[in-house]
Amino acid sequence: MSDDAAAGVATAEPDRPVRRPALSPSRASDFKQCPLLYRLRAIDRLPEPSSPAQVRGSVVHGALERLYALPAVDRDPGTAMRLVEPAWAEVAASRPDVASELDPEVQARLLDEARSLLSGYYRLEDPTRFDPESCEQRVEVELSDGTLLRGFVDRIDVAATGELRVVDYKTGRAPDVARELAEAKALFQMKFYAVALLRSRGVLAARLRLLYLADGQVLDYTPDLDELLRFEKTLMAMWHAIRAAGVTGDFRPNPSRMCDWCAHHAHCPIFGGTPPPYPGWPTVGEPAEPAA
Repeated sequence: MSDDAAAGVATAEPDRPVRRPALSPSRASDFKQCPLLYRLRAIDRLPEPSSPAQVRGSVVHGALERLYALPAVDRDPGTAMRLVEPAWAEVAASRPDVASELDPEVQARLLDEARSLLSGYYRLEDPTRFDPESCEQRVEVELSDGTLLRGFVDRIDVAATGELRVVDYKTGRAPDVARELAEAKALFQMKFYAVALLRSRGVLAARLRLLYLADGQVLDYTPDLDELLRFEKTLMAMWHAIRAAGVTGDFRPNPSRMCDWCAHHAHCPIFGGTPPPYPGWPTVGEPAEPAA
């Protein structure tokens, strides 16, 4: 599930209830990386092309969610391979524009790559040996200053002793030049979820686990309470900065190595582009809210 969905993307459905603006891990990372990128994605909601890698990631996440919905004894590799097709069908149904752009050869290669990633998953974990508490779990919690956190956690495991483990699947392989930044972004996301679970459940996660399926690597991180409390203050400060910028529309570009992968050069002054007219921060009663 995308953070856009978690944060409440605009919809054409008139009867959909309006939700409060909230901070999601992806949009928080966007603002941290480049305030203008945040604005173009969260407020202007400019479309971005979906890469085959992103579609492949959605298929793998969908297959793993379906896998863990089965009894543990049925979660063998062969079953995981067979779940790729229904996971793809679900992605194609929810994003017909993306599916229509993939020619049969690209689609076949994408699904083969998804199966390869799932096969690699079994070298990292044995899904027949435990039952997760939840998969694709929506989390939403209001912090003490009114900042609302919202997102979806790939998987939450709870040990018999009550210890909590937060797990996130990574299906992409970051380019070498951006690997350090990508790993920092992933850890930022996991700390975000750890804070959300700390405040919603009153439990400090014993472990944050990142599973890099393409690289066959496991990154385990043990959060510290004091560190998470400091990180919570960082999230609060970030949301206040976003709201302040939202009043004036002053979301400035922040050039970095990540600009090479940005889809919005045409709207960025750094590359000679011009941002669209600022639509303003949604007010109470409007049918849309920032995909924050």
